Formats: sequence, C-alpha cells, structure tokens
Amino acid sequence: MVNGPSRPRVLLVEDDPAMAWIYRRYLAGEEIALEHVATGAAALERVAVRPPTVMLLDLKLPDMNGLEVLERTLASGAPTAVVAITAHGGVEAAVEAMRAGAYDFLAKPFKAERLAVTLRNALERQGLAGLLEGMARARFHGFLGAALPMQALYRAIESAGPSKAAVFITGESGSGKEVCAQAVHGCGVDPGAPLVVLNCAAIARDLMESEVFGHAKGAFTGAHGARMGAARRAHGGTLFLDEICEMELAMQSKLLRFAQSGAVQAVGSDEIQQVDVRLICATNRDPWAEVRAGRLREDLYYRLHVVPLHIPPLRERGEDIGLLARDFLAKASREEGKNFRDFDPEVERVLADYTWPGNVRELQNVIRHVAVMHNGPKVRCHMLPAFLQETQPPRGRLKDIEREAIEAALAESGGNITKAAQQLGIDPSTLHRKRHVWARAAGP
Repeated sequence: MVNGPSRPRVLLVEDDPAMAWIYRRYLAGEEIALEHVATGAAALERVAVRPPTVMLLDLKLPDMNGLEVLERTLASGAPTAVVAITAHGGVEAAVEAMRAGAYDFLAKPFKAERLAVTLRNALERQGLAGLLEGMARARFHGFLGAALPMQALYRAIESAGPSKAAVFITGESGSGKEVCAQAVHGCGVDPGAPLVVLNCAAIARDLMESEVFGHAKGAFTGAHGARMGAARRAHGGTLFLDEICEMELAMQSKLLRFAQSGAVQAVGSDEIQQVDVRLICATNRDPWAEVRAGRLREDLYYRLHVVPLHIPPLRERGEDIGLLARDFLAKASREEGKNFRDFDPEVERVLADYTWPGNVRELQNVIRHVAVMHNGPKVRCHMLPAFLQETQPPRGRLKDIEREAIEAALAESGGNITKAAQQLGIDPSTLHRKRHVWARAAGP
C-alpha cells in the first residue's frame, strides 16, 4: 500500500500488534493511506494535527475507553467518520458507540471483505459529507445540534475564527456561550494557543483589575507575591471575558485602554508590557440596552462588538432537544452505572413542549437527575423532576384523550373494531375490553 497525498487517510487504532498486522493485510489492496497507532492518546494527537477521513477504532484500549476517543474526536469537529471495533459479543458496546455518533461498527472476528466494504461505505459517506460540509452538521467544536439556527452559527464561527477581530457573544444563560468562545478559538489560526477564561460575574469588583492585569508584590494587603494576570497568560492566544456587563465602569475604562493598545500594567507596578491577545466577550443581556442604561460604556461596546455571534435558545432549536437529551442520557447513564437506553414517547413530548428557560444546561441537569435517582432501560414520566411532571395533562384528562381517540377511530371505520384497532396500533381485544368497561361505567 503506497501512501500518497491524493489518497484518503485512514487511522487504525488497535493495541494488539497481531490484529493490527491482520487488518493491514486485509486492507492492502485499498486505495488509502493507512496509519496505525496503539493508544487513544496517540489517536487524539493525530486527530488534532491532521484529522483522518476514517478512523477504525478498537473500543478496548490500554490507556482510555475507546468511547472517550470517539466522543472527543466528534466534539473536536474533525471531519472524521469513526468505525467502532468491538470484541466478540460486544453488541451493547457497539450500540453505545452508534448512539455516541459512530458511523458503523465491526464485531470481532470479521472477514477481510466485511472490513473492506465497511471502510468503503464510510469513505463514500465522507465524500458526500465533504460536498455538503457546513449544511447539516450535528456536532461542531463542542456543540451538539443540527437545527438550522445552529448551522448558521457554525458557519459564522468558521468565518470569524481565523480573524483577530474582537467577538461579542450573546445568548441566554445556559445556552453555551463558553462553548462558543472555545469554538471560535478552535477555528483560529493556532488552536493550540492559550485560551484564558474569566467570569466577570464571579470575581469581586476590587479584585477584577488584578485578575485581568496582574499585580506586583505588596500592591495591596494580601499580595504576598507578584501575580501574572489573565491578559499576560493569554499572550499569543485568546482572552474570554464572560458576563462582561457585570464589570464596573471604572474597570471598563481600563479594559478599553488595553483593547486599544495591548498594553498591560500590573497593579502596583510602573512597568508596561505589550501582549498580543484576541478578545472575546459574552453576556446574557442585551448589550445595547446595557449601553443605553449606562451600565456598559458605549466606546467599549464599539471596540468589542466587532463580530457579533448570537446563540439561539434551546426552545428555538426544535429537534435538537431530543438529540441533546439522548446524548446526555448516554453519558449520564454510563457515568452513573445505569442502563438507560431511550425515552418513553410521553417523556419525549414533555421534553419537546417545555420552554427550557435554563437552556442546554437545564436539560443536562434534568437528565442527570433522572440517571442519579432512577434506572432504565427507558426514562418514564414518573422519573422526571416534579416541575416537568406538572406539565403533563392530569391522569383523568389522559383517560379522556384516550377515549376520544378510540371513538374517533371507530367513527372513521364505521364501527369496525378490527379496522379501528389497526388504525390505533392496538390489539382488537384491548379495544373490546375498554368498550366493555365504559359500558359498565355508564350503567343500565
């Protein structure tokens, strides 16, 4: 097999040298550039440097769970299709890998033809995906979501990433503003450069200047030594200031001066140092409303609000609720040692109908609550937190809805119980029994 730049790159992750040799022999006639690594860490390093088109991933590795390699590969946004390889009888692990985003799986032992066909299908799929790149991605640099508003956000992040322009992220609490900042940084020229995060809402006002610019020894009570601030730690990379509207006006003035000049002066020091830092900030408020209210300096707003990015709330993302819920359920079930696999249809309706004021973080917390307090295989309504159970119709109303549906089906079928049962997807005997119960309840 000759490795060439025009051939699709395939990464084989297999710790058993004998099995790796066999798979390489199986694929000797394929028009691919095949590389082999023996650990999950080595695989993730290859993905970070130069993502392969397809990864053949054994789920049992010496240094980490193969599912972790799968999840981290997909979360990185790498254009890689992952084929999971499981041990004999490892169907459950294969199903879990598929739920986590694997393209396909192979259960050992398998023949050369089966491996070749699976690989060719994965390569063909990636070829089509390349043509449609950016149109319908479900995973992107830590984000999970296929809804149209998210596709627009992904494209905007890709456009903004390579620039040095300041980025201003807006979005409701829990919508993923820090994930967005990480994605912008990850799409930059050097994603390996430092990304320093400061939450302005979590830092005492009298310590904010020290946190951002650092301080000299003895600059104030308790400053027993010099400290490098976030701006200097982010040199050559990105400084992300979350909840920027919580910063007091006096500090905003100093931040503006830094944004304009790149000059850093630590508290209590006369020394001025230059740094090269890209600024990203975020808020869960309307920044222009904050300017009008006098809580955000207008000149700072114009300096930072160069590339605005808005994260849509979860209630506007439609099918992403189910997508996220299943992803959270798989992770929480694995971490809590539970065997949840899916949601009851009524639970899916409840999740879809709820407005999620806490957005993705609230949904994640709900699923974690279920996994901690209950066990599966299906999530059912009684397992949901009380506030979600209150969104369901009362039990008496559910009986009314059931009867209305049955009577409507009978009317449409002209009273034919068999046809009505087929239409409703239930056994005719069930329909007979329910009609008998209703007749007895109605009395003579």
